[in-house]
Amino acid sequence: MIKKTIFAAILVSATVSAFCGIAPVARADSPPKRIVSFNLCADQLLLALADPAQIAGLSPYAVDPLLSVMTGKASSFPRLDWDAESVVNLAPDLVLGGPSHRPIHAMLSAMGIRVVDVELIRNLADARRQAIDVGKLVGHPERGEALARQLEQAEARLSAEAMKPPLTALVIQREGYREGPASLASGMLSIAGLWPPGRASAGAGGFKSAEQGGFVSLEHLLTDGPDVLVLQDPPREARDQGALFITHPALLARYGANRRIDLPERYTVCGGPPLVQGLDYLAKAIKALK
Repeated sequence: MIKKTIFAAILVSATVSAFCGIAPVARADSPPKRIVSFNLCADQLLLALADPAQIAGLSPYAVDPLLSVMTGKASSFPRLDWDAESVVNLAPDLVLGGPSHRPIHAMLSAMGIRVVDVELIRNLADARRQAIDVGKLVGHPERGEALARQLEQAEARLSAEAMKPPLTALVIQREGYREGPASLASGMLSIAGLWPPGRASAGAGGFKSAEQGGFVSLEHLLTDGPDVLVLQDPPREARDQGALFITHPALLARYGANRRIDLPERYTVCGGPPLVQGLDYLAKAIKALK
């Protein structure tokens, strides 16, 4: 199950970050020479912004094509185990992790290992800021600024293809789980002129607090569903209950190729290169709907 695998990657990254005391260490120093990433999103930013010689190790998920768009570049670098020993053995001067919990931060600080969080992003503005910040962090600010421009340009390309007038859309995953408006996927769709049901009447920012995601019934989609259905990594065969929902003949009949977008989830989890590719992928998908 792609959704569960991706969130497992993020959660494990967070867990390992907690174990390793991943939290910002305020100190002024020269650009890092040996960087380790414990985080799926940090892997891809590091591959895009750092020199190959700076990369000492990446997370185990760096070479998974279902999770990362940078597997080709990642394949030549060592992958870590999920323990602090594999970090220490690589003698890094910078560790990039996920959300921190500070359990053994003091130990890594005492060893002189700098640790910084790479946060999950929820919108394009945050993605641009993150690219610039990580570019500075690894000693290549010009690359971070260039990546931020690439994100801005990809956003403009998608906006140029946006549906006018906007259509309603929902992002649906296995078992009928729908993304809420606070997600990166929903933000991408908004740029494309695909709005959650109710947004037009509520105003551009008028999402109700209850609309943060949840499950939607098959009956609702068949009788009162949106104009467009966006499916993330949809299964092709009904091998379990989650797949049965997505592959139901009635759903596929209502949402044919001209009313459905299949959006790989690897494009909607991280900023940086995956988001650039995701915005362009979505622009092509919008063209196909017209």
